[in-house]
Amino acid sequence: MATINPFRSALAQLERAASFITVAPGTLAQLRTPKRTVQVAVPVRMDDGTTRVFDGYRVQYNDARGPFKGGIRYHPDANLDEVKALAFWMAMKCAVADIPFGGGKGGIRVDPKKLSVGELERLTRSYTRLLKDVIGSRRDVPAPDVYTTPQIMAWIVDEYAKIMGHTDLAVVTGKPLALGGSLGRETATGDGGFIIFEELAKKLKLKPKDTRVVVQGLGNVGYYLALRMHDAGYRVVGLSDSKGGIWDKQGLGMNPREVLQWKKKTGTVVGFPDTKSITNEKLLELPCNVLVPSALENQLTGKNAKRVKASVILEMANGPTTPDADDIFRKKKVVVIPDILANAGGVTVSYFEWAQNLQGVSWTEDVVRKQLQEKMTVAFNEIWKTAEQHATDLRTAAFIVAVQRIATAMELRATA
Repeated sequence: MATINPFRSALAQLERAASFITVAPGTLAQLRTPKRTVQVAVPVRMDDGTTRVFDGYRVQYNDARGPFKGGIRYHPDANLDEVKALAFWMAMKCAVADIPFGGGKGGIRVDPKKLSVGELERLTRSYTRLLKDVIGSRRDVPAPDVYTTPQIMAWIVDEYAKIMGHTDLAVVTGKPLALGGSLGRETATGDGGFIIFEELAKKLKLKPKDTRVVVQGLGNVGYYLALRMHDAGYRVVGLSDSKGGIWDKQGLGMNPREVLQWKKKTGTVVGFPDTKSITNEKLLELPCNVLVPSALENQLTGKNAKRVKASVILEMANGPTTPDADDIFRKKKVVVIPDILANAGGVTVSYFEWAQNLQGVSWTEDVVRKQLQEKMTVAFNEIWKTAEQHATDLRTAAFIVAVQRIATAMELRATA
């Protein structure tokens, strides 16, 4: 099967949104390509004394609205087109959330599960040294992403401080609390997704006890989203991790806390008592009301979209739905809450963390949650209103809002 190019998918989303609005040709041309692409060879001394070199990337897509912002992922399939797409989506996401950042993304092509802690630290510090001239609290602010952690962010802070001769806590977000991290950041993406879903549930008049939810991916994002759903009374009937999925065919729902404990004990969710084991592919096709892809991109494609039974898709992963799948969902009248809205809670609280670091203050968790609730609710209502205004789907509406905001900033900053 041919590999789906995520950057082409991203550009297709851009073109669809642009067809609904007036954007200057020059502005649109700039939005079709990153402002800067950095590719580096990352040398690492391994524990056995040998040196390996890993491919590293940092894509800075657009900074018209503020410094570049975006995570760093360590993944064996990381590649430049993927990072470009993720950087593009970050630019759009920050605009949708209406926070003063542009979009960027980074990655290293590596399987972090095969590295020791020491090798992982040396990899991170080597990568930081190579990017020292392009990151910074006023230039480009990285954060955790797939298989990166607060500890990895701490190593970046420390290495950057050694290089610059002073500590700049705001150089990254998603840090440990002891190094300027924000309360509420760990759960922020899941919390934000739940806030958005609750707003949609009001519009569609969904009742929790009658709503079955399937969540693909039990990492940080998927777990906290599933937990919020469960605690609010929704029935979580399907969950998965990278090794497979489980289905509660009785339809009563599972407690994500118990599933996570099982996963910690056994290494996978598979085999959780009173559930049926299934593949990740089949999990996407389970009978349910709400499907939550929260793993990697390109999970819902033209190949499987017709078999998806959910009436609502809440995109907690970045780019999980391809344009051809979107076309199918529109025809089926499936409501897709797009990633650039649904999972914007993470970058929103990252913005709160960055602002706290720059001001030298620390907010309480209640303040963070209140501010997140307000930001996400306003964003949802703006997208919903735009979708009604243009008689289009929520993804196109989100891109319309984002493109208009970025284009306005670009044109205001333009010089002769």
